[in-house]
Amino acid sequence: MNIYNLSFLLLFQFLFPSEEQLALTPSSDLPKCQLEQNSANAKTANLVFTSTDGGQSWQDISAGLPEPVKDDYGVDKIFSFADDHGLYVSVGDGIYHNKPHSTAPIWKKDIFPDNHCNIAPGRAGIFAYNYWSNGVFQKKYGTNAWAPVFADFQEKQVYSVFETATGTIFINAEKSLFRSTNSGKSWKHVGDMVGELVESNGVLLGTTSKGIVRSTDNGETWALVISEGGAGIEVERIEGGFAAITFNGKSRTRRVRTSYDGGITWQPIDADLPPQLSIASIIQVGENFFCGHPKGIFRSSDKGKTWKLLLPSIEDKVFNLQVSGNVIYAIPINGGC
Repeated sequence: MNIYNLSFLLLFQFLFPSEEQLALTPSSDLPKCQLEQNSANAKTANLVFTSTDGGQSWQDISAGLPEPVKDDYGVDKIFSFADDHGLYVSVGDGIYHNKPHSTAPIWKKDIFPDNHCNIAPGRAGIFAYNYWSNGVFQKKYGTNAWAPVFADFQEKQVYSVFETATGTIFINAEKSLFRSTNSGKSWKHVGDMVGELVESNGVLLGTTSKGIVRSTDNGETWALVISEGGAGIEVERIEGGFAAITFNGKSRTRRVRTSYDGGITWQPIDADLPPQLSIASIIQVGENFFCGHPKGIFRSSDKGKTWKLLLPSIEDKVFNLQVSGNVIYAIPINGGC
């Protein structure tokens, strides 16, 4: 399952603010990645949790990670994604990797390439970029070297990078979405900014300031499929379909839905979840759904009809959930961004 960069959602809410959304924005003074940090060997806690038994038990694997930088609003700067290789966390002065099913909280550190601390998965390796400096870098899996890519991409500010299973690449830059179907040799503007992107069986879904959009022609055109007076927060692949979190302007809460017809129609699965403005994430592991909620991590074993609290929230934060195989990672974040 592809998991996408948390940093873009913070920026996305900053670029498209509305009174219905939380007043959570990144610092007006865009920070440098490499600020003074605690040693990576210092003992830290409550940054990353993991479960290998379907959420029944959780282990804090934060030891070895530096304390995150906070912006002017007190928001921790942690960028992350999980894939088949495990969890990647960009925090402090480096990118840290934890393999799934590690018997101990062992983190392998990579130095940022040219201060590019935002990260995203690619078919061949990790992309690294920043929205306040030029260029995109990539480090291929199994190698140690970062190299610049997409030399012909002319836009200066890169907000997110996404690569489909067939190699189509999307970049959000300058409030617009660009697409390349030839490995980045040429680029085409294909619409306004789309936040998180997810793909399954030839269908693309994305979050926007107006809700959730859908494309069936490899991102050439997009149609709005969920619009409730607020922004789309998250989209995820689940078995046989998609899950999404959106903001509902009428109820002033975030809603959780699933679709099993390629994103055409959607069914609510949050009737048993306490209504909240800061629901952060929804994933599926096996037959179970897991939801990152302001009250903690909830699990549903009946497709969202009922939910059970597994792990209470920590320090008034909301868990951002990610998955690698059957390993669940939970990162406490500020305010459900």
